[in-house]
Amino acid sequence: MRKVIHSVKVGIALVLVSLLYLLDPLFTEVGENAMWAIMTVVVVFEFSAGATLSKGINRAIGTILGGGLGCLAAMLADEFGGIGNAIVVGASVFIVGAAATYSRLVPRIKRRYDYGVLIFILTFNLVAVSGVRADKVIRLAKQRLSTIGMGFAVCIFTNLLIFPIWAGDELHRSTAAKFDKLARCLEGCLEEEPNNKAENLGAKVKDCKSVFHSKSTDESLANFAKWEPWHGKFGLSHPWDKYLEIGEVLRELAALILSLGVCVQSSRQAAANQRRAIREPCEIIGLSLAWILRELGESIFNMTRCRAKALIAPKLEFIKQELSRLGSSLQIKGLEKDENLAMATLTFLLMQISENVEVIAQEVEKLGQLAYFRTKNPDV
Repeated sequence: MRKVIHSVKVGIALVLVSLLYLLDPLFTEVGENAMWAIMTVVVVFEFSAGATLSKGINRAIGTILGGGLGCLAAMLADEFGGIGNAIVVGASVFIVGAAATYSRLVPRIKRRYDYGVLIFILTFNLVAVSGVRADKVIRLAKQRLSTIGMGFAVCIFTNLLIFPIWAGDELHRSTAAKFDKLARCLEGCLEEEPNNKAENLGAKVKDCKSVFHSKSTDESLANFAKWEPWHGKFGLSHPWDKYLEIGEVLRELAALILSLGVCVQSSRQAAANQRRAIREPCEIIGLSLAWILRELGESIFNMTRCRAKALIAPKLEFIKQELSRLGSSLQIKGLEKDENLAMATLTFLLMQISENVEVIAQEVEKLGQLAYFRTKNPDV
């Protein structure tokens, strides 16, 4: 449905901006420069409000700075005249183009302002190399800037006022959903014999892999969310970077769970009777870790403080005790070399997962403090 809404909004925006051509009074004012407004809508209009604002503001800043410097370069070249005109224009294009291109390689600028720098280079070259008189250059820059502003205004009006889709909401929901995906995958790895659940585990592992490959999506959503105005429960200073830190730890956890899935499905596992001996404690540990992950995910989704000290810390302490007891029992049994290695690998991965979950709990608690999540009613 959101894709349908986005498509309808793009159609509305194109109709509105086309009025610059269709209505004679408007066409008389802007003329053929109305094409720049249509191009702005096609290029700037994005799925989320934050992406549209990011592209629109970048395009406006790049156009203003590029047009302004281009005008200065054109006026300076016009003062020299003749061969001096070409030398000044060529030198300015080389210096500005090289410096702006280098800035695009700086990670922080590339992350947020890459499109703006690109438009700056394009606008500067179009204006500086136009070769017309300075007064015509200024008039051309004003006309294009005004029509681009009209197109951007139509994009903002349509995207933010008609069923807006917020990148911040999407990042918030997707981060909370990752906890449940990892919890289901962890349960699938430990709840029963792997030979009887290959298809079911495969579907859950697919969700786990989606978490593992979510870095680029999360970074894009966080970048767009920083451009968005206040909306719903998210203020201007909402700590979107903390979502990226949580996502990074979740991807580490996803890698560990995937390794655990490979371990339990390995053909070099211990004998069936020996696996059954540790099956129950492993299931208890898996259920406890899954419960903690779901509790943390619900805490983020409902924007409530996670009860790390009251509920999560005792669970993690219990898990550590179970893992210690399980490791001791494996040493006492004196298994064969391959069997001992398989059991030790399983225990080690569970220990690493529990430590990773503890780190995630701390990060979620910090997010609640920075974002001023409400305190959950202890009686509920």
